[in-house]
Amino acid sequence: MKPLDRILEAAKAAPRHIVLAEGEDPRVVEAALRAVRAGIAAITLVGNRKTVEERLAAAGAGTEEIRIEDPASSALTPRLVAAYHALRRSKGVDEAAAAAAVRTPLVFAAMMVREDEADGTVGGAVATTADTVRAALQTIGRAPGVGLVSSFFLMMLCASHHVKKGAFVFADCGLVVDPDAAGLADIAVSSARSFEALAGKPAKVAMLSFSTAGSAAHERVSKVVEATRLAQETAPGLVIDGELQFDTAFVEAVSAAKAPRSALNGEANVFVFPNLDAANIGYKIAQRIGGATAIGPILQGLAKPANDLSRGCNADDVFHMIAVTVVQAGSSP
Repeated sequence: MKPLDRILEAAKAAPRHIVLAEGEDPRVVEAALRAVRAGIAAITLVGNRKTVEERLAAAGAGTEEIRIEDPASSALTPRLVAAYHALRRSKGVDEAAAAAAVRTPLVFAAMMVREDEADGTVGGAVATTADTVRAALQTIGRAPGVGLVSSFFLMMLCASHHVKKGAFVFADCGLVVDPDAAGLADIAVSSARSFEALAGKPAKVAMLSFSTAGSAAHERVSKVVEATRLAQETAPGLVIDGELQFDTAFVEAVSAAKAPRSALNGEANVFVFPNLDAANIGYKIAQRIGGATAIGPILQGLAKPANDLSRGCNADDVFHMIAVTVVQAGSSP
């Protein structure tokens, strides 16, 4: 079974309620209807009720399939405003500011998740990544025991020209610019757990560098070595190695030549890059030159799932992110 098919099957086996913050967007409406009709999720669309109803009608659907919540008139709004005010009062947010914030779709959707009105949320088809992530961080917050909220891309290698096929995680490609060793260790452990939840098999984590097993001496290399040690302390059962160059982590023959003692043996499926520059460039090379399918950025380390989309996404991208969010919701503590 292809990795994406496995995620869709897992979502269908345990559907969850997902709230989509940008319910007025036709791509989001199309994906929402597909998700409901495929049986992977119950969906709430957030937006102006009249506009969302028009979008649904244009897609040949009615409100019996999809729940609509308009922050300007929703029965949920007063309770969500009160909860948001209590949450953010210490940050200087008064009642008027809380009311204004909750009437924005991103915050309304995130507060629905926080208040157990939904299991996860997806945004970013219209809003920027900064706004989408900020709403999630300020409302849903970090999961217990997590030091850093980060992101990853799920990279699907399924084309005929791919020598290795399957699902791989690249992290952090979209959020943390230059993590220190502790932050990098957090990203590694979170990414391993994310991979196992989505791919259904054990993670094998490579901590990437321009050096392999001491072939170069530099403070940037030392950071990766220290991060590997910290990740091993945090998750002693995790299969992880570093510092490694990408080819050593990915190609068995190269691993045998460059790092014969590596626990990965060139079979890594989770790749943790040393900074956002390397990770963002790396996933886009894999996508645009290598032909990998990239799903993300997917957020990890939040108390409940909230995910971001690219503003250039299509309905397929939204549909797949709904499925990922359902699986994340099912694996949350």
